[in-house]
Amino acid sequence: MNGYLVDTNVLSELRKGSRANPSMSAWLEEVKDETLFLSVLTIGELRFGVENLRIRDPKQSAALDKWLDNLQERFSGCILDLTKPIAERWGRLRVPQPIAVIDGLIAATALEHSLTLATRNVQHVLRTGVKFVNPFLP
Repeated sequence: MNGYLVDTNVLSELRKGSRANPSMSAWLEEVKDETLFLSVLTIGELRFGVENLRIRDPKQSAALDKWLDNLQERFSGCILDLTKPIAERWGRLRVPQPIAVIDGLIAATALEHSLTLATRNVQHVLRTGVKFVNPFLP
């Protein structure tokens, strides 16, 4: 599989519309939609953000809820589940130095599916050997 595993920070930036990072917006326009994939963990991170906001701002969380539903519809069929091979790879990536759980699982997902990770958080996954692109840089 060739393409990109899109990290949460890229999707969050996308939501900003015209205020989004210009380099990131330009990168997204250059890549074909059919080459973009999400991890189920990214859906979980976004859901956490919606629910956390719901406590403080129910109106804004309702708007984010709708955005998240639309995002899941847009990427229907391109949301990658965690699998045993991904878990095995993640376990190996954590030795000799532990890596944050979600960052490690996302890197393992990209590696397992031969995808390039599109993320701003390059430092979080640098030592995993995953191919990456930082679409926020010109």
